[in-house]
Parts: sequence; C-alpha cells; structure tokens
Amino acid sequence: MTVYPLPAADLKGEGMTSQRARDRLAASLKEGGITDARVIDVIRNTPRHHFIDQALHSRAYENTALPIGHGQTISQPWVVARMTEALLERVDGTKGVPQKVLEIGTGSGYQAAVLAALVPELFTVERIEELLRQARRRFRQLGLSNVRTRHDDGKLGWADEAPFDAIILTAAGDTIPSRILDQLSPTGVLVAPVGSPSQQTLIRMRGDGQGDFIQEELGPVSFVPLLGGIG
Repeated sequence: MTVYPLPAADLKGEGMTSQRARDRLAASLKEGGITDARVIDVIRNTPRHHFIDQALHSRAYENTALPIGHGQTISQPWVVARMTEALLERVDGTKGVPQKVLEIGTGSGYQAAVLAALVPELFTVERIEELLRQARRRFRQLGLSNVRTRHDDGKLGWADEAPFDAIILTAAGDTIPSRILDQLSPTGVLVAPVGSPSQQTLIRMRGDGQGDFIQEELGPVSFVPLLGGIG
C-alpha cells in the first residue's frame, strides 16, 4: 500500500480532515457494504482534502460528491470504493490485482490516487487541461510514480498502451465507446456508469477470453456525462 509522503499536517489534517474523520468515513463504507479491506484502508489513508478546494476541506471526509470546477465533481467516496472493489474482484469471487489499468476521466485525481495505491501501473486520461494540470501536481506531491497521464479525448482511450487488464470510466455515456472496449484485454474487466443523466447504472463487463463480454449491473449511480473532445 502506498504511503503518501506529504508533510504531516497536510497528510493527517486537523478537525474535519483529521484521522478521526477518515476513520468515520471508513466505518461508513463498511456499513454501506464495502467488504474489500484493501480498498477501505487505502481510502482511509488517502488525503481526500488534498483533492478539493480549501474552502471545502471541512466536507472532505463526508460520503458525498463535491464540486471541483469546470462542471465536474470529485466522486462520493462510497462510489470510488465500490468501483475500485468491483475492478479488483475476480470472476471466482477472490480478490485480485490487475497489473495495468486505464482510467478515463482523471478529474481531481482522487480515484487515480486510490487505484495507484493498489495496482502496479495506472494510465489516466483527462479532456480538461486545467483539471489535469492540477491532478499532475497532486500526483507529484503524493509521490505517485506509477501514474501516467494524458490530455486527450477520453473516448479515444489510450491505444498506444493497450491492452489493459482493467478499465474504469468516471463519467457516464449511453454506451461504452467501442474504441475503449477494444483496448481491454480478452480476459479484462471494465467498470463504468452507463445511462442518461436522469438514470444511470454502474456496470461491470468481463472478457471471457473468446472475444465476448459478460455484463453485470451493480446498482444505480449518478455521474457527470462522458464528453468527447478536449478543453
């Protein structure tokens, strides 16, 4: 597990960003049905207040989504935990570790930081240049040397680095773009929200090794839309 090398005051926080606040968040994740201890521990130890504006620090460890500018949000911790847990779980129900993971939608960098503590290689794509600039700075401050970033249209994925053992999307489209699905390994797993702004479902797709995918519905969610282009 990654130990983030921030100054002690920045890492531990005070008051509503203290370790006690993080422990309460971890407890709420367990109560909400998250069972992977690795995921809970990483979220407990990840300084979420480092990924939002200082004005929102008092709400950093609430189990809620928060604005990060540019019409985007930092996801609810439970959703981050559920998506991460779903990505790590093998077909037989055991807990695995994909070696090479692609994230579409870097945003604040929080989901990437959680994943980077659990997998050897993480590639993340963001279409909004200012958000990616801020996320890169956070990754450097956290010492995350296993994260590679790209400013590009997320709908294109990262073909030069394909195939990926796992792919995670942090924005919702009506369907999974075929160019992204093509970059998943034959036995890989993809986790993403799918649907309209008013009705979205978290899905998991697993490759069967023969060119087909088995799809599961994991429950209702709410995400910003998956947009094309760059900004």
